[in-house]
Order: sequence, then structure tokens, then C-alpha cells
Amino acid sequence: MISFTRDRHIGITAILIMLLMQSAAVYSDSAPPLPAGLSGSSADDEMPALPAGLENEPKDADDPDAPPPLPMGLATDPSTAKTDAQSGDGEKPWLDMSGFWEVRSGYRLRNDKYEKDAALGESRLQLEMEKDWNVFNFKVTTDLYYDWVSENHSVDLEDGQGFLDLREASVSYSPFDFMDLKVGRQVLTWGTGDMVFINDLFPKDWQAFFIGRDTEYLKAPSDAIKASFYNDIANINIVYTPRFDSDRFITGDRLSYWNGSRIAGSDSIIRTDKPDDWFGDDELAMRITKNIAGYELAAYGYWGYWKSPAGFDTSTSKYTFPKLNVYGASTRGQVGRGIGNVELGFYDSGDDRAGNDPFVDNSQLRYLLGYEQDLPELASDLTVGLQYYVEQMLHYGDYRRNLPAGSRAADEFRHLLTFRITKLYWNQNLTCSLFTYYSPSDEDVYMRPNIHYKVNDDLAVEAGANIFWGDQKSTFFGQFKYNTNIYASVRYSF
Repeated sequence: MISFTRDRHIGITAILIMLLMQSAAVYSDSAPPLPAGLSGSSADDEMPALPAGLENEPKDADDPDAPPPLPMGLATDPSTAKTDAQSGDGEKPWLDMSGFWEVRSGYRLRNDKYEKDAALGESRLQLEMEKDWNVFNFKVTTDLYYDWVSENHSVDLEDGQGFLDLREASVSYSPFDFMDLKVGRQVLTWGTGDMVFINDLFPKDWQAFFIGRDTEYLKAPSDAIKASFYNDIANINIVYTPRFDSDRFITGDRLSYWNGSRIAGSDSIIRTDKPDDWFGDDELAMRITKNIAGYELAAYGYWGYWKSPAGFDTSTSKYTFPKLNVYGASTRGQVGRGIGNVELGFYDSGDDRAGNDPFVDNSQLRYLLGYEQDLPELASDLTVGLQYYVEQMLHYGDYRRNLPAGSRAADEFRHLLTFRITKLYWNQNLTCSLFTYYSPSDEDVYMRPNIHYKVNDDLAVEAGANIFWGDQKSTFFGQFKYNTNIYASVRYSF
């Protein structure tokens, strides 16, 4: 088993960066110029274009490190992006500004005695500002909103609470042809899954996802430094987060949940002891990618903490975030007429490697197999995607032996199937989609039907639902069945 102390893995990373800079400096003097947009790597040109829904990271033509676009539903509405030609005179303005104003509301379909009938109610203004100055690029994305369901309007940038959510505040710079650097608050993502994450250990906002906000808000921001290096051998991304950024997890203040003995909600808010020391409780993530014959191969590493509470301190009655190291790999490319992907991850639970602490999650192996294909023979603009995901608990025998009396034992294997179907109508202005999670081991279901209509270049309307079902109240999706809701929104982009 591989193990790193914090000082050791930071030291190794620093040495690696210096070696890469030295080797790439020699390479950059002799290498011929590369295609525009790659800034030192032609590896991405070997990869064929992927169909919508599987490319799960935003692509920015001005950022050679920008990964592929997010799956359909996670990417920002393209209507919010404005080109220079739309600025009026064809010249680039001093300050690029875009954004949207949105009203969104949602209501529960089942009676939940611990939560309000309204699941969501807000008016949101997003302002995205970008400025190039010499060799630097500055970008700020801020959401100002009023949520009339919430009773707490004080600003908390970590949890996204209050009237302001700072999505991005970053500066980008390319000190060398082979290197990009981005510092500040930013939304990060990598991996191959479609709304299933193994090696993507960047923060998620599960509360926003389940109450009906736009799926772009599933990705929460990180306060981090991202360095990207490019050469013919491989591309390397290193992300250092000086203070731990957790998920925006379920706490009970908006969604009811299983607290270990019963369904609870606002009457039993989760209390946590979160690592929050700057440069002491830090995180390090790394990805190495290489395109070979049109297939993207990647290796991943992460050293930090479980992103959502995975431990419990009996002396303080608070949930904790135990140490976690993750090592994984993935591949993605054309399979038949579609795109297939495989992703693996080993979750090394640093505070319970033997599996004998009943109050800390055991180590795990996670597996993902996915496939997506357009089906023009059935209908135009029709795309279908399937995924099979497995979580395997390690040291399961030790876990069962040390389980407190009367506690319900988790399964050794948790199986999850996902199914996405997307159909476009009316010159692709109307998008109808259904994303379904089904766990045959937990016997529960989570369905996300959605209809999005683009009235014109600026105006869009949307309606959808979050539907939970399960026989057991203690399973992951079954615990949320009283949170089943419908929602609708109107968005004006500028």
C-alpha cells in the first residue's frame, strides 16, 4: 500500500515541478510551433470529438489547459456566452461582461414534517467579468440572489449561503509556453463519469442538486492553485488547495435525511468538525493524461480528506472528515459508433486502514463503466447513455465484527446503474431529457426529468423534477423520498 505524509507529498510535488520546468525549457527551445490553443501540446488533437453528455469538463478556447465540456446538464447554458461580434462594433471591449437573471421556484410533492413545503424559491443575478491585462487574465463570477425559502441570509462563501455566492475570482498566467498557472477561486473538474464521480475529488453541492437548482451548481468552487504542464510524453495537472474545501453536503436545513436511527431534518442539523487550518489542512490532486490512438488515458492521485462527513467523534457528537488518499485511472475513446469509458479508484481511508473503527468509513474500491451513443436511426438528435458503477467496501469482515450492537450493516458491494436519454426538438431549441439512478442492491431510485426551451438567444424557460423512491429509509436515495419535488425557472441572459 502506498502512503504519503503531507510534508513528503508536497516536497515530491515541488521537485516534480522543478524537473518538469527544466526539461520542458530544453524541449521548448527545439520543438516546432504547435497548433493554436494547445500552448505546448498536440496531444489533445489526437482525441476525436466526443458526443454531448460524455465530455465532462468545460472547454475554453483561450485556455489550453481547459478540459472537455461537461456532460449535458452540467455545462453552463451557451446562451449566457457572448462573442466579441455581439459587443456591437466588433472590437473587444475593455471589460468583457456577461451573465443572467433567473427566477426559480420548487415545491415538494410529499408531506415532510421536518421541512417546508417550498423546496426552492429564489431570484438570482449572475455577473461574469473578464479582463486581459498584459499577460494576465482576470475573471470574476458572482451570484447575487435572494432565497425566500431560507431563513439565513448571512453570507458564507464556503457553504454558498446568504445573498452572495462567489463562483470564481481567479487570475491566469502562462509563465512558459509549456506551462499554465491559475490562482484563486475556480470551479474544477476531471474524470470520465456522467454525474458519477470517482477521481473527481473537487467539491460538489449536493443540496443544490437535489432541490432543483441548475445542474451547473452541482460543482462548487475551490480556492486553489492549478498548474498545468504540457509535453510530448504526457500532460500533467497539479491542483493544490491550501485549506480543505468540503462538499456542500446535506445538513438537514433544506432536505430531510437518515440520521442513523430515523428520518430527520431541521430538527436535527448535522454538526461537523471540519479541518480548516490554512496550509495545515490542505489538499493535493494530480492528473497525468496522454492520448494514444484516439484514446485518452489518465492516472490520478489525491491526498486530503473525505469530501463529505465519513466519520463520527463520540466525545463531541460531531461528524468528521477523516484523511483520505485516492489513486485511480481512466480511459475514454470510441467504441463502435459511440464513446466508451472506464474509470477505477482506490480509496485509502487513512484513519481506518484496518477497517476496525466502526465510526470511520472503510477503504473502498470504486469502478465505473460507461457508454454513450447517438441514435439517428431511431430519431434525429437522440442520445442515450448508460453507466454501471460499483462501490466495494474493503475489510468487510472487520467492519461487521466491530459494528455496534443494533446498527444496520451496509452492504459490501453497492451497485448503481444510470441511464440518460436526451432528445432535441424544434431546431435544437427544445431539450427533453431524463437522467435516472437505480441501485439494485439498495433497491432505490432517483429520477431527474427536465425540459428546457430556448425562446430566443436571451430567454429560456425550464421545468423539471427530483423524484426519489426506496423501500428502505436508510438507503442513499431512499432517505430522500420525502424531498421529491418539482421546479420551474425563467432565465434571461445578457
